[in-house]
Amino acid sequence: MARKYSRKASSDVERVMKKRKAGTLRSGRSKKKVKSRKQAIAIGLSEARAKGRKVPKKTAKKRNTAKKRKSSKKK
Repeated sequence: MARKYSRKASSDVERVMKKRKAGTLRSGRSKKKVKSRKQAIAIGLSEARAKGRKVPKKTAKKRNTAKKRKSSKKK
């Protein structure tokens, strides 16, 4: 089975995780300190994508609100 992420992408994520653990990782324009592990991984993958590493595309978010609206109209 082929690797999902390149080794370079993994090292980018590892670098970001170390920054998070040290307490120096900051997010986006707000520059707020990142505490969440998931958010740190997302930042690492985003940076890897920007560098052109082999990283799968982001998955599309599911929209549940439209489904709920349709089901409530039927009743």
